[in-house]
Amino acid sequence: MPTALEHLESSRVRVAVVYGGRSGEHEVSVASARSVMKHIDRRRYEVIPVGISRTGAWLSVDPVALLGDRVEAGDPVMPSADPAHRGLLRLGDGQRAVASLRSIDVVFPLTHGTFGEDGCLQGLCELAGLPYVGSGVLGSAVGMDKILMKTAFKAAGLPIVEYVGVTRADWESDPGAVSRSVEVKVGFPCFVKPANLGSSVGISKVRTSGDLPQAMAEAAGFGARLIVERAVDARELECGVLGNGRPAASVVGEVIPHREFYDYEAKYRDASTEFVIPADVPPAIADEVRSLALRAFEATAAAGMARVDFFVGRHDGVLYVNEINTIPGFTSMSVYPRLWEASGLSYSELIDRLIELAIERHADQDRNLISYV
Repeated sequence: MPTALEHLESSRVRVAVVYGGRSGEHEVSVASARSVMKHIDRRRYEVIPVGISRTGAWLSVDPVALLGDRVEAGDPVMPSADPAHRGLLRLGDGQRAVASLRSIDVVFPLTHGTFGEDGCLQGLCELAGLPYVGSGVLGSAVGMDKILMKTAFKAAGLPIVEYVGVTRADWESDPGAVSRSVEVKVGFPCFVKPANLGSSVGISKVRTSGDLPQAMAEAAGFGARLIVERAVDARELECGVLGNGRPAASVVGEVIPHREFYDYEAKYRDASTEFVIPADVPPAIADEVRSLALRAFEATAAAGMARVDFFVGRHDGVLYVNEINTIPGFTSMSVYPRLWEASGLSYSELIDRLIELAIERHADQDRNLISYV
């Protein structure tokens, strides 16, 4: 039976790799895009790089130029919102006149964080009738907001650590009430995080109530929704999920940071951080992690790909689902591709599979009726 890719024309599939964006994870996104562009099979795909600057400008630009904020090196573009003309509109002088349309077959979003991983970009692709890699609007939004994510996990019966959701307005209007709520429901030590960011941006470990104001101010600088979670003395395990209706789980890996916790520095700048794949855990724990990863994927309406992170208590062995990442780091050295490589799927093959899943999912959505008459 032919695959979804084989239903397309025999010419190379046009893949728009979208990266950058107005997010605290801008640099991480650029690194992911550069890696995908390096390893994608150019015999099968025509790659159309689309960078989004820190101010939100869409540009046909090389990742190196975008990383250096040399946005003038790119040609202004914008996606067509008309499904009859799927592609990128090149803008003329003054970014007002449309110069031409460059058609594309599928979008590969590597826009970690806000405005790219949270459903915004996915909604734009839906309006444009474009297949895209990864979760839809709902799965992306739930997976990005840690408070909604935990709510979905809890409703699905998944084991999670105690947490409190807080708004920036709540904290600024009555910090005393928030502090008391944190002390009663979560306790110390705890972690304070922005609810809508990944890559450990804006995260702080809080040991006493006296440390809470500074941590809240740090997190509130990145978003209006904050989450406070109980700190657990635990090992950190990770599992990749790949698929749509019948997803599969990868082998289990372990992250061993040589900092106090797995923060931004440990993830992207500390070469001493270790990744053990497969993780040295009992088979029963590994099986349970894979099972819970699939349940977390389903609970958040995820699709295509996700990395699910776990804690396992060092002393009691209790397993907790920490979070799901619907656009995980995607360099060749990132955990998600390495988990699948250890599971028998190379980096280039993983890219192939994700593009195929995007096209399959779009074809399935096209079966939905859009008229009652």
